[in-house]
Amino acid sequence: MSQFDHVTVVREANIYFDGKVTSRSVLFADGSKKTLGIMLPGDYEFGTDAAEVMEILSGKLEIRLPGEDWKPIRGGESFAVPAKSKFGLKISETTDYCCSYLK
Repeated sequence: MSQFDHVTVVREANIYFDGKVTSRSVLFADGSKKTLGIMLPGDYEFGTDAAEVMEILSGKLEIRLPGEDWKPIRGGESFAVPAKSKFGLKISETTDYCCSYLK
């Protein structure tokens, strides 16, 4: 899906790591939420309450999920993050992403 129709976009940006990671929240009529964002090169650790799926639209990174080793990810790939967990990202080139929060 290359576009989302009939949604609400939250005007204020989500800004992390001194502006190196930013996103915008997209809210759907069914109550679901996604974020669309950009990550600049760097090493980051995130925590999540809800389970999520991150689709990497373009870019190159490595992900370390709980209890796993680092794994390379490129544009066109995705990965799932379990609820109530922390995960590491090593971004090696500017990365465009879409994060879907699961219920």
